Amino acid sequence: MKEILLIGSGKIGEVIADLLCNTGDYAVTIADQSESQLNRIEKHKNLSTLVLDASSKDELVKAMAGKFAVLSAAPFFLTKTIAGAAKDAGIHYFDLTEDVASTDVVKELAKDANSTFIPQCGLAPGFISIVAYDLAKKFDELDTVRMRVGALPKYPSNRLNYNLTWSTEGVINEYCNPCDAIVEGELQKVPALEELEEFSLDGIRYEAFNTSGGLGTLCETLKDKVKYLNYRSVRYPGHRDVMKLLIEDLKLNERRGMLKDIFEYALPVTMQDVVLIFVTVSGKKNGMLVQETYANKVYSRAINGRHRSAIQITTASGICAVVDMLAKGDLPQKGFVKQEDISLDTFLANRFGKNYAKAEEQVVLAAAAE
Repeated sequence: MKEILLIGSGKIGEVIADLLCNTGDYAVTIADQSESQLNRIEKHKNLSTLVLDASSKDELVKAMAGKFAVLSAAPFFLTKTIAGAAKDAGIHYFDLTEDVASTDVVKELAKDANSTFIPQCGLAPGFISIVAYDLAKKFDELDTVRMRVGALPKYPSNRLNYNLTWSTEGVINEYCNPCDAIVEGELQKVPALEELEEFSLDGIRYEAFNTSGGLGTLCETLKDKVKYLNYRSVRYPGHRDVMKLLIEDLKLNERRGMLKDIFEYALPVTMQDVVLIFVTVSGKKNGMLVQETYANKVYSRAINGRHRSAIQITTASGICAVVDMLAKGDLPQKGFVKQEDISLDTFLANRFGKNYAKAEEQVVLAAAAE
């Protein structure tokens, strides 16, 4: 049984622990600075808890002793400390960060490390990069790669057409920080909340606009290989305009703590959500301009007897699948691993990756399990 240290017992952390512990192959120690938060976690024979200050490198190294890997479901500003401790402890490192600067730190730490460092193991960045690169590899010559992801309420009921489904800090970062893109073959920083577009999927109208972090390391990987590469978050129509009012006109981009308080005071959390994944790649195959698309919706549902939101399922399954692949020898055992280095087929065949199966595939999987 492989021992895992999991930092962070929030909405995603508790699902990661549940998924890993229920396999019987992993023993998880979930650590958090809040004892009351830890007490909320459902008990399991393969789960233990630890009150830990994740800003203390010494405490982290001590907690990592003898562990197979550390998984960070903590805020992005703790990434440097947690990853540095993992290097000192000589154990494998995984995180969910969308923060570009944090990933750059992890990449540097991995250069002479004796263990594997795999950041950005969630949905976006994460699974979306695995899908996009899998499609891109099928082309002789790339023109455009468009990546769209949305974590949305199934039943929107406010002017924003939005509910909190994951990290508030993460949402604010996406809306406020500059975004990576490739435009006319050149790496560029483009502003968040811009380049608004609308599209339909399954008869439902959506909008999409620039947000930061979702591309992960794909800009670096596809530099000089693609003409256009961009990532946009998907929302219901009208959301972007209200956010521009708050962030730009009312200057709450300069007071992010206040914006976080407003969001968490006024926007209820929902467990009834849907994750939309939409990737389109165009380019040349055998001299012909063609397009390939991956489209999927993942809905909230019960896993291991408990109802989980779609964003919990997709994010937790992403990092668990990558950990499981490393444990089985499907990934390099040393150095830095990008999400696009991961095989889509191997990911989807993994016991955790199967949670990304499309609706019709879920029916088949459910029938096979009976």
